[in-house]
Amino acid sequence: MGIWDKLKGELIDIVEFLDNTQDTIVYRFERHNNEIKNNAKLVVRESQMAVFVNEGQIADTFTPGTYTLNTQNLPILSTLKGWKYGFNSPFKAEVYFVNTKNFIDQKWGTKNAIILNDSRFGMVEIRAFGMYSFKITDAPVFIREIVGTNQSFTTANIQEQLKSIIVTRFSDAVGETNLPIENYASNLNELSEAIFGYMQDDFTAYGMDVTKFLIENISMPDEIKKEIFELSRLERIDLDKLMKLKAAKAMEASAENPSGTAGMGMGLGAGMAMASQMTQAMTNQMQATNQNTQATPPPIPGVGNYYVAIDGKQQGPHDKAKLAELVVSQQLTRETLVWKQGLAGWEQAGDQADLQDLFAATPPPLPKQD
Repeated sequence: MGIWDKLKGELIDIVEFLDNTQDTIVYRFERHNNEIKNNAKLVVRESQMAVFVNEGQIADTFTPGTYTLNTQNLPILSTLKGWKYGFNSPFKAEVYFVNTKNFIDQKWGTKNAIILNDSRFGMVEIRAFGMYSFKITDAPVFIREIVGTNQSFTTANIQEQLKSIIVTRFSDAVGETNLPIENYASNLNELSEAIFGYMQDDFTAYGMDVTKFLIENISMPDEIKKEIFELSRLERIDLDKLMKLKAAKAMEASAENPSGTAGMGMGLGAGMAMASQMTQAMTNQMQATNQNTQATPPPIPGVGNYYVAIDGKQQGPHDKAKLAELVVSQQLTRETLVWKQGLAGWEQAGDQADLQDLFAATPPPLPKQD
């Protein structure tokens, strides 16, 4: 540094920072030997904060305005320096200007695919990208936790850290929502709001606030997209209309045969035959599907479970096998009161149609002997 630069640095009595960039978050004001003159002017503009650091320790902070630097405006620094009655000579301190505006249009995206377990397609890889905005809300915390001693700190210096936070929260959010993968596109706003809430504490720990977060797109492998499209078409297709359409196209193609009227007739006949074959083939396929569907007989209707009144106490519910045992042990007779779902009240077992076979298999009582 030349003599003039040294003298010019010592003569500086205005401390300010004019930001001509769009990405500077923190700027350390440079002077010769970090010296500031007594009664120098500090100018803090809108969307700025000024932080004074003395020997690595954060001291006074200033919000927008113009200040005369003396012991009254630097109470913490005055204490650290041991100034009791003011000072006349220049003092040393680092001055950091922190930009508190909104840093908009910050990009984020997944470097690597995120693997999710979808209920329909199994393990699926997805990728996502979008944008977010943030601003500094606690300048001393941001300087202490992030900036350190850097002379200039821009959005590029912190992008990777913030992206890691966002991608982690995104992975947690999509895993907890359990949305079908085909529904992601229609729920981008809901996912964005959920992740926005998850990130607040992470940003606050660095003296920052995320002011906006958006997911612009969630992509998946092409083969999964193809399957989703095919399934959606199958769910909406009308087989009858499809057969008629194919038959009409076949007849139209045959009628365009250039062999004249005879060719037209032959073409029409061939087209009708082709349409008939297609219709028959699709009909056979549908019948085979129906036969396969009906190959398994419906379950045999069973007897509902009954509650039984034995010795004045309710027992059950019992299935038919257990009821048969009670009949054999003569704990269940025709006169025993029973109840099952659907009955208005307790009724005698002998009045229940589905229990008649139990009593038919029971021998009558032995005749009395003289």
